Amino acid sequence: MTDAPRRRRQSPAVYRRRRLAAALLALLVIGLVVWLVAAPPWRSVPAADPSPVTSSSAPAPSAAESAPTPTPTATPTPTAPAGPVECSPADITVEAVADKGEYGQGENPQLSIRLTNTSANPCTMNVGTSAQSFTVTSGSDVWWRSTDCQTEPSDMEVTLAAGQQVTSAAPLTWDRTRSSVSSCDGERPFAPGGGATYHLSVSIGGIPSAGTVSFILQ
Repeated sequence: MTDAPRRRRQSPAVYRRRRLAAALLALLVIGLVVWLVAAPPWRSVPAADPSPVTSSSAPAPSAAESAPTPTPTATPTPTAPAGPVECSPADITVEAVADKGEYGQGENPQLSIRLTNTSANPCTMNVGTSAQSFTVTSGSDVWWRSTDCQTEPSDMEVTLAAGQQVTSAAPLTWDRTRSSVSSCDGERPFAPGGGATYHLSVSIGGIPSAGTVSFILQ
């Protein structure tokens, strides 16, 4: 019986070449893995632009968005008048005043004007004798007018406060005669007495009294 052939041992150089090849292969595998991790294929795709795309067909801004906001203007403050205005007939109440309701023989009636500013504001008016008028009547018969024989009429401008009431300081005396412009310096007939009733009406500044005041002559 013959012996089996022995396996031929490789030389040391062959072993070295095999180990070198194995080492190179390992390095190639490691390098490929590192490249795949560091540069994956999707990173080469350009990222989407986060900015919105402006289209020429975008709707135009509305009128409310494009119109400028108006600048507010200051409201002018009304200015008060420099002073009281002239009294109007609506502001003034005029009353006829007699100092008595009945006069005995030889007594002459003392007649006055009372006026009131019924408005909420002061006003001015002429209260002088030039603006005053007294009239005495009996029924439809006019017996006496203060303006028939008036001498030296005067003006007096006053300011009446809101709600103020004034009465003429010096009353006008009626001498119980009939007046006329033609008999101012002559004799004039006396008004009948004996219980006759007379009525006084007045006006001032063209504003008449609301009514009359009556009195009796004995």
